[in-house]
Order: sequence, then C-alpha cells, then structure tokens
Amino acid sequence: MFSTYTYHQPFELESGHQLASLHLGYTSYGQLNEERNNVVWVFHALTANSDPAEWWPGLIGKDKVFDPRHYFIICVNMPGSCYGSISPLDKNPETDASYFHQFPFFTIKDMVKSYQLLRKELGIQKIQIGIGGSMGGQQLLEWAATEPHLFENVIALATNAFHSAWGIAFNASQRLAIENDSTWKQNDSKAGINGMKTARSIALLSYRNYETYQRSQTEVLSDKISEFKSETYQQYQGEKLALRFNAFSYYFLSRSMDSHHLGRYRNSAEAALNNIQAKTLILSISSDILFPPEEQRFLSDNIPNAVFQSIHSSYGHDGFLLEYEQIETAIIQFLNNKPIQINKLQNTI
Repeated sequence: MFSTYTYHQPFELESGHQLASLHLGYTSYGQLNEERNNVVWVFHALTANSDPAEWWPGLIGKDKVFDPRHYFIICVNMPGSCYGSISPLDKNPETDASYFHQFPFFTIKDMVKSYQLLRKELGIQKIQIGIGGSMGGQQLLEWAATEPHLFENVIALATNAFHSAWGIAFNASQRLAIENDSTWKQNDSKAGINGMKTARSIALLSYRNYETYQRSQTEVLSDKISEFKSETYQQYQGEKLALRFNAFSYYFLSRSMDSHHLGRYRNSAEAALNNIQAKTLILSISSDILFPPEEQRFLSDNIPNAVFQSIHSSYGHDGFLLEYEQIETAIIQFLNNKPIQINKLQNTI
C-alpha cells in the first residue's frame, strides 16, 4: 500500500536551508503487531522506488525471507527522488513554481532525520530488521549510528561508511554529462534528459565490470566494425532510465550520495560505527568495483556485533540486487544465529 506522510512544520537541512514542510511517499506491506516491533525497514538505492517487492522480488513477498504475513515491511521513497517524496519537480511554496535547479538537496543525514519523523508518526518503537544496499545501506548505517538502540538487526549490502573519492568522481562525471546537455538550464521537467542518458551509461560501467561485459556483450563475429553490442547496450540503458526518471532527481540524489560520511559531527567514521549496537550482517559483492569489498571489511571491523560475508557474483555492484538465493541464504542463517555458509554460484549472463 502506498501512502504519503506530510510534516507540516519547518524542516531544517544540514545546509541551513529551511523547508516550510515536507512530504514522504512510502510503501508498506503487512500489519504492525500489538507491540509495534515486527518492523522490517527497507532502504532503496539511487533510482529505485518505495516498492521493494518490485526491485527485490526474491526477498520480499509471500513465503520469502521477508513475508508480510509475519512482518510490517516499510520502504520510504528517499527525498529528492521522483516517486512520491519531496523532489525538484514539486512546487516551491516561496515561488509557487517547481523547484527545479533551486531544490535544496538532502544529505544522507537529512534523509534519516525525515524518516525519524515518520517513525514517530507511525508509533514504531523498535525496528526488528533494517536492510539496505548501496545508497540504501548508507541511509541505514547513518540511522543505526544516530539511534543505536532502535534497530535489533542491521543488514547492509555493498555499501560504505563514507563515499569514496572514486565513487564521488563517478558521480561528478555523471553530473558533468547532465550539465553539458544544452537543455539543462531550462525550467522544464525534461531538461537535461539526454545528459542523464549519458550519465546512466557512465554509471553502468561502475555497476558492472570487465567480466560482466566480456561475458554478455562480446561480439560473436570478428568482422564487425560498428554498432557493437556493448555500444547499443549502453544506449539502451540510458533510454530505459529516461522513461521513468528525470535529470533533476538524478542530479541531486548523486549529490546526496556524495555527502555521506558517518564521521561528520562524530569525530570519525570508526567512532560512528562503534556506536552501532544492533546485531549486524555486512554483505559484500566479490566483483564490486564501485563499493569494493574493502569498504565492507572496514564496516565489519568497526561495528561491535558485525558478521562479514562475501557473495560471489559476476554482476559487480548490481549483484546486491540480483543474487537473491545467496543473499536470502545468508540472511536466514544470520537471523537464526547460524554460521553463514552459502554456495558460491557462478552466474551466466
């Protein structure tokens, strides 16, 4: 069920900008129990939406590891995205026109601050399981460090304690592609859309890796001199995203990701991670070049109750969305307090 929560009071961002109000779109499944503590809070990644059963079908649904017959499952569309929460296409009450370029971007800390308001509105006192990957994992870790006794279990996949120089460089290159679209400065919902297609092509190189492309995009015939499979694949992915997203959300959310640093206002990232009290599972994707395994090792080394597990995948970073069976096995064993043993499956693409 999709719902909208509106906070009708001023909301101050880390930047110092103050919003007159804000709204959050969220999807929920199942029912809260009497104790209101059977909560699974899912955090989505950059261009996903608040419906995790759509983009994580192997984990959420009837007879899946997160079954709405047993849990109250909730996922909030992150602020800045275009799937129901406050975004650059919404009307700015100060101008009575859409924000567009004047949208005051949310840091990861700002996002968590907004989720805290929704949690209180719903009367949730305890979150049994928090789970998120990539940018979703960044939000989860920020919240777990902010309210260390709120989460009983934390499951963070392919994420980090602070966004790396490497990751920021990828995002900056994508924003440059958008900025160099001749339409970008226009106050129009379609502004920068071709630049975003190029940005998505850049991003895809970081989501996958050399092996992924070699196995899925290599030409069968040696006499081809143009219109290569990998070339048309990059174009297709840009066109595909343009059908469901906009350049403004893409631009500002990439800035949100870059802002992530658990050490801000906490002395260090190590100190922030050491503050997390939840039983924690850190899942790493072996072939991830965007959020490489050493970043997850850093998490598990500094969270007191953390278990580290590497998932074998040839999909690179996208493995956190695609390796359902391995991830489900690791989660079930973790929640049942069993040693994690998973089969290292070799994917065909």
